[in-house]
Amino acid sequence: MGENVTAPPQLPWPVPPPDGYTVDDLFTLPDLPPHTELIDGSLVFVSPQRAFHSITVCLLEAGLRRAAPERFRVRRQMVVVLNTRNAPEPDLLVLRAEAVRSLRQTRYEPSDVVLAVEVVSPDSESRDRETKPGKYAAAGIPHFWLVEMAGEKDHPAVHTNELDPVTKAYALTGIHHERLKLTVPFTIDIDLTEVDHL
Repeated sequence: MGENVTAPPQLPWPVPPPDGYTVDDLFTLPDLPPHTELIDGSLVFVSPQRAFHSITVCLLEAGLRRAAPERFRVRRQMVVVLNTRNAPEPDLLVLRAEAVRSLRQTRYEPSDVVLAVEVVSPDSESRDRETKPGKYAAAGIPHFWLVEMAGEKDHPAVHTNELDPVTKAYALTGIHHERLKLTVPFTIDIDLTEVDHL
C-alpha cells in the first residue's frame, strides 16, 4: 500500500497592481523577503550571494568607513527612494551625515547619497550594469562604483564613475584592479587583493 504523500503548501504570491507596485507597497506589503527592491514598479527578490559578493562588500565597506570624513556616513544595503516606482538597495552607500536622522530609518533620498556601489551578481548583471546606474545618474547621485569579479584570482575590479552634469550620465573615471586609490568623493586607498585574506 502506497504512502499518502501531501503536496507542500503553495506560497501565495502577491498579484501586482495594474500599474505596478509603488514605494508605499514596498514598505507595507507583509512578508516580503529581506532586501527586496522596487525597479520600474516590479518587486525584485535577491538570490543567494556568492562568497565573492559578501567578501567584496565587507572589504569596500571597511575601507570606506576608515576613509570617510566626519561629514559622511557609510551604509550597507539600505533603500534609496528614487521615485514612486523605483527604490533600489545599493550594496553600499556613502551618505551626507545630516541624512542620518534615526536608528529606525529605513530609506534615504537620492539627494542624501554621495556614492552608490553595486557588486555584480550573476542574477543581477543587467540591473547592476545598466538599469541601476542609469537610474542613479538620472536621480543626480554624483558617484557610482560598479564592482566586477576579474582576473585569474577572481579579485574585484572597481569601475569608478562620476556624474557628468551636462549629459546627466556617468562618465568612467577609472578601472581599479589591485588597489583602489582615489581623491573623490574623498581620499580613499583600499588594497583590493585583501579579499584573499577575508
